[in-house]
Amino acid sequence: MKIGLKLWSINTDFYLKEAERLYDKGVYDYIELYIVPETLETLSAWKGLKRIPFIIHNPHFMHGFNLAKTEKKERNREIYEQTKRFADELTAKHIIFHGGIDGNVEETAVQLASFNEPRALIENKPFVALPNRMGGQFCRGATYDELKLIIETAKCGFCFDIGHAVCSANSQKKEPYAFLRELMSLKPAMFHLSDVTDMTSPYDAHPHLGTGQLDIARLKREIFPADAVISVETNKDSKETLDDFEKDTIWLKNL
Repeated sequence: MKIGLKLWSINTDFYLKEAERLYDKGVYDYIELYIVPETLETLSAWKGLKRIPFIIHNPHFMHGFNLAKTEKKERNREIYEQTKRFADELTAKHIIFHGGIDGNVEETAVQLASFNEPRALIENKPFVALPNRMGGQFCRGATYDELKLIIETAKCGFCFDIGHAVCSANSQKKEPYAFLRELMSLKPAMFHLSDVTDMTSPYDAHPHLGTGQLDIARLKREIFPADAVISVETNKDSKETLDDFEKDTIWLKNL
């Protein structure tokens, strides 16, 4: 099992130093770096972590990227080109994309395909967006059929977010663990993991591992392969240390 630390490109102060310390300590195996648009000036700092492998996460709609909307096509391309620069110079294995908000999934699939990006992974989303935060109502890439369409059209891989899948299952009136097994047929290249505060809720949250209702031991038995690549996406309690991430990682390894 490979465990990843999720950071943002703007986290070049305390978190960058902490990331280096914890990697040298053997706590995790790679950084998943979310790219905030217009932050290419931070790239040199991340390139300084020469020993650490990277996976890149493209910006999502909260930073102006929405594959589901035709009118966003030009700006989507501009943002992707910045992401590609990070991925190229950090020799990232994957670039993770969200399918967008509202619009239509066919547009999502066509725009993602137009990037001709061999490292692309589509991440599954909750069915409904968080109210008053997301600038829309419905997430693209929340159902099996939408994900399959995107994967086949864009010839991309799949990033399986466990918490998002539970939310989507609740919106679709499906049993959550059955829906998780259904999505496994899409052959995920990697996973996102946090606990789930409420296994009946359609809304996403990122509590620490072992503090919610998700049966993570069951996931290790039934869902995760032995060589799973898992980015831990729990909330960060401190702006200066990553002690909480280290605790989550130890908890997962010892489960």
